[in-house]
Amino acid sequence: MKRIFDIIISISVLILFSPILAITALLIYLKLGNPVLFKQTRPRLYGKPFTIFKFRTMRNALDKSGNPLPDSERLTSFGKTLRSTSLDELPALWNVLKGDMSLVGPRPLLVEYLPLYSKEQARRHEVRPGITGWAQVNGRNAISWEDKFKLDVWYVDNQSFWLDLKILLLTVKKVFIREGISAEGEATMPFFTGSDKSSQEIK
Repeated sequence: MKRIFDIIISISVLILFSPILAITALLIYLKLGNPVLFKQTRPRLYGKPFTIFKFRTMRNALDKSGNPLPDSERLTSFGKTLRSTSLDELPALWNVLKGDMSLVGPRPLLVEYLPLYSKEQARRHEVRPGITGWAQVNGRNAISWEDKFKLDVWYVDNQSFWLDLKILLLTVKKVFIREGISAEGEATMPFFTGSDKSSQEIK
């Protein structure tokens, strides 16, 4: 039922929001240039890699050594609007249709994090990653990594169709009130290092 639900909702939203997708893509091209889409390798079910698609929200700004500048310097006001409204996530519906992701599940993070998880934290990969999840509606980026992973594992142990519906409804509410978009003092979320320490940011 979950997979069928994912396909029906994803197709419906992509069709319904197709004008918004087109307008958003055009605005990104005009304000940020190419590429319009952000693509990155993330871990899916059982930690296997896949390419996630999102709308780009940051400038391609590099330092003198050719390394990307911090998120806080690359994230524009336009990009912040895309993130706060979650419009940047819409292309990930294609990942849902492909079966890489689900509408609801633990957010797919960086592949660099895989060896940093504890055995319990790694259980978040026992289900397909989601566009939204239990951690997203219970703090999103405003909570610690440890709390976020506990919520992810709780979802793995308690997942159900009705819980997914609840999470989707709460997600709509969160989008409208724009809560938990970033961690305190950060542009997005600090880099996970296996502890409370952090050195850079990601979404």
